[in-house]
Amino acid sequence: MTILSAHDLILPAASLAGENPLPPLRSHQEVHEVRNLAELPADLQANITYGALRSTLPCLDQDRYDRKLVETTIPSLVLENDHVRAIVLPTLGGRLYSLVHKATDTELLYRNPVFQPANLALRNAWFAGGVEWNVGSTGHWTGTCSPMHAARVEGPDGTPILRLWELERTRNLVTQLDFWLPADSEFLYVGVRLQNPAEHDVPAYWWSNIAVDQSERTRVLVPADQAWRYGYGARLDLIDVSNELTYPTWHDKAVDFFFEPLSGERPWIASVDAEGNGLAQASTERLQGRKLFVWGEAPGGRRWQEWLAPGLEGPGYAEIQAGLARTQMEHLRLPAATSWQWLEAYGRVSVDPVAAHADDWQVARQAGTTALQDVLDGLAAREAEWSTVVDAEPVERLVVGSGWGALELARTGWSVSAGTPFDADTMTDRERAWLPLLNGEFPATDGVPDGTLVAWRELLEKAADNWLVWYHRGVARYYAGDEAGALEAWRESGDNPWALRNIGFVQRDVKAYDRALELRPDLVELQVEAITLALDVDPMRAMEYLRVAADDPRIQALRVRYALATGDPQRAHELLAEGIQLATVREGDNPLTDYWLAAEEALGTGRPVPPEYQFGMSGS
Repeated sequence: MTILSAHDLILPAASLAGENPLPPLRSHQEVHEVRNLAELPADLQANITYGALRSTLPCLDQDRYDRKLVETTIPSLVLENDHVRAIVLPTLGGRLYSLVHKATDTELLYRNPVFQPANLALRNAWFAGGVEWNVGSTGHWTGTCSPMHAARVEGPDGTPILRLWELERTRNLVTQLDFWLPADSEFLYVGVRLQNPAEHDVPAYWWSNIAVDQSERTRVLVPADQAWRYGYGARLDLIDVSNELTYPTWHDKAVDFFFEPLSGERPWIASVDAEGNGLAQASTERLQGRKLFVWGEAPGGRRWQEWLAPGLEGPGYAEIQAGLARTQMEHLRLPAATSWQWLEAYGRVSVDPVAAHADDWQVARQAGTTALQDVLDGLAAREAEWSTVVDAEPVERLVVGSGWGALELARTGWSVSAGTPFDADTMTDRERAWLPLLNGEFPATDGVPDGTLVAWRELLEKAADNWLVWYHRGVARYYAGDEAGALEAWRESGDNPWALRNIGFVQRDVKAYDRALELRPDLVELQVEAITLALDVDPMRAMEYLRVAADDPRIQALRVRYALATGDPQRAHELLAEGIQLATVREGDNPLTDYWLAAEEALGTGRPVPPEYQFGMSGS
């Protein structure tokens, strides 16, 4: 018997604390940059150069979290039968938080004991653990810390299916996840469908990101003999799969391995322990890509794991992943009015331990295929079963996601599956505020502007003028590449902090930030941007900003930078020695280490970098 039920999950958690109102006019730096394109196969080159995301608009950044953990209730939906219990977090991107094999009382995933956001996602906030579903663009998706719609659907075998769906707003892709656990199954099936309802092609991206515990004898098995290695040095290199490559803890530095699929082999990946037991993920043919990511055992890698899971004990975790393309630098072309779907399977695998850890790699990977033979043989039939209900209407609403899908359907009239409805009653005041624009009006308010609906540019251009319309026109124009038109619109918007900030950001204009801060002196994000710019172009102005700036870790880090820029390394050292917990330190950046080393070099003291400041992705 399969049961679907709702439960409260109580975890020590940091608050997300809302969105940053300043629009992300440009993408955050993406650490997966490839500079050796000319050396790569033509199809890989084409996929890497296609579909780059200009910014995450209309989504706003989630960067207001801190590192204060408080016991918090998080909604969860539990799907279980006699063999498996799966816990899904519908308000946090549909994360598969836990997967327990009941007979052995084994947690198959890395289950993070806390919820601690950190700056790794496209919108900044990301948390480690479980299985994350990444859709839209290279990186952790815009919905990873946001709610999805959830409902019960009748499965093809009479058991309940847990369906989650949402509109991925940067690509306008309808994302559907069907969690299906047949009564007699030891594997959880996850049916995925991406719907492109638009009348044009859309860049498509998908990677299922699976966190698994690691130890010195943990080995990753996958049907591949070669892998594309990405060591965060801007190169992709095709290498042979070696024994050392497949043991996560045997790596000093952070590294990605994208496995090259073997012809004739069905796609799967597994992580097994010294006894050959662990988690396996398999899929139908569309999901061809497989990957291993390790943080590395150097201080920087360990620090990142402790940062993402405060109180971490033991060797930590690695990630095994499955995607649409061979690598995560690629986007594929999803045609207009087209859907793609596939079925994934997650469960316990037991591989003969001698074979699993054989020095002969072909013996080891073949042992994995043998252990998964029944699951692999049954996937096509399971997908065919699931396909009979993929459009089935939900029978019970469990969680309401956002109203953005309903709003977008009101604008476009697009047709989407009855299985993923975006009902008008899901719209809140936030989404309903845009409805008048469909009739050429967009009333101005005194509030903070929402993230600009950049796809609504034509409607914004035709709307009756007011300061708010001009503001949003400017953002939409800038997103479309019309910088001159954007600046014109923001000037027409008038004397308000939001347009002034955008002018300051685009033109690197300290005076525009001056006036924006006069109007909104309380906005920390505005202070951070103004001080950062001033340190680049006018350090004396930075001093004036810092005199009245908030008591915030981001400001403290800028005080260190100011001290270094103005020839006071002793003050920089004192500030760093006091301790700065920079909650939003970005993956791939290591500013506090850089500042510490600069201060020590200037002082000639050579004190070692404190472990809490070591976030280097390359091993330091």
